[in-house]
Amino acid sequence: MPIFSRPAQATAALAFGALFAGSVAAADYSDYRDQFEPLPALPPIPSDNTLSDERVELGNMLFFEPRISQSGVISCATCHNPALGWADRIPLAVGHEGQVGERNTPTVLNSGFFEAQFWDGREDDLEGQALGPIEDDIEMAMDLDEALDRLAEFDEYQEKFEAAFPEKDDPITAEAVAKALAGFQRTLNTPNSPFNRWVKGDDDALTEQQKRGAAAFVDNGCTACHNGPALTDSQFHRFESPGSTDKGRYLVTGDESDKFAFKTPTLLNVAVTGPYFNNGSVEDLETAIELMAEQQLGIELDEDVVADIDAFLHSMTGKQPDFEIPALP
Repeated sequence: MPIFSRPAQATAALAFGALFAGSVAAADYSDYRDQFEPLPALPPIPSDNTLSDERVELGNMLFFEPRISQSGVISCATCHNPALGWADRIPLAVGHEGQVGERNTPTVLNSGFFEAQFWDGREDDLEGQALGPIEDDIEMAMDLDEALDRLAEFDEYQEKFEAAFPEKDDPITAEAVAKALAGFQRTLNTPNSPFNRWVKGDDDALTEQQKRGAAAFVDNGCTACHNGPALTDSQFHRFESPGSTDKGRYLVTGDESDKFAFKTPTLLNVAVTGPYFNNGSVEDLETAIELMAEQQLGIELDEDVVADIDAFLHSMTGKQPDFEIPALP
């Protein structure tokens, strides 16, 4: 879903498209392919949170653990369902006692590559993001100290935390929970999509239509904001979703210029993580493409161009990460 494009960058991208217009066949799309970055197998790993097997295993357990919610039935995986692209495929997230939130659930796939977390970017990294849903009144509604006490009741969790954080005398802490969850999420990556193989040089990985879509994506300025290995600049751009009154980034910064600004979402796996936009107001990808072209680029795309871009975005669906649903104590 090509979200938000800054005018200056879009102009530059359009100039690039004009330079190569009419020569796509001769260039064999290589000039367009060079505008993208391949997704590595792993995102950057912070120096204070080693990606050890023990931490990833613990994080996996905590991700599926419903007892760190007030009701005892909601886990991270409730909204970030592996069978649904690690999202929930409903417009707005549903949490504690059936409460409906104000925003669409983003996928956690490839989230270790993001430089801002949540739609409004209120956290910079996965460690900062991890505890918010546990404490949020609408999501898991759990007092953090009570959640830690629940985990400490189980000998298996005592052993898992000690193995993951051997340097700590009392390892069951909020910091440890955050680090374990963040470590697990950094393993949830999809580098083996047709798109990624094409960017790395496999010319046969995309169909002709998908390559045309890649060219249209560049020519029309979508790479102004959808760039980098996860196809997001992790920046915030003004956009008013249909039916939304959410003021977005403004609620974090209080800056008037941030009203209705939201983080550029990743496009990786976008075909399996709808509905789209901060309030899940658009069900299908082609409509999202048309809306973004109209609102952010000021253009109306031809039907065949929309179809080509849609095909291109479908090429970004990767092999889902290997993981095990844990047996909880």
